[in-house]
Amino acid sequence: MTNAVNALLAALQQAVKTDAALMAVLGPQGISDRTVRPQRLPALVVGTVEARDYSTGEAEGAEILLTLEAWSAVSRLEAEGLVAEARRVAGGLPEGLDGFWLVNFRHRRTVSRREVKAGLFVAEASFRAVVE
Repeated sequence: MTNAVNALLAALQQAVKTDAALMAVLGPQGISDRTVRPQRLPALVVGTVEARDYSTGEAEGAEILLTLEAWSAVSRLEAEGLVAEARRVAGGLPEGLDGFWLVNFRHRRTVSRREVKAGLFVAEASFRAVVE
């Protein structure tokens, strides 16, 4: 299942890097899966990833629950706008993923909040992917 997760994350990274509008906002860092100090804001970061066996009698598969975090030092509106752009880009992921097939990729929910201690805003978009 780890390879399916990596294939999905690689496709997502590529989709973000090829979107001029999103890269203009994010800069050369694009989407990251770790915290880089100092973090350039706004930022798009891969949050929680959970993979579950989703095999059938005929094919191996994985259900991947993925969270993208959009961080802003300016406002909740900026964080939510960034996550909306990420949703738009993620909606166009290719079906072929480096040896896997993306059967389904859907947005589940978005939650935004203010991180008081850090003085930042974050919007978290949760997705569900099924990969064979």
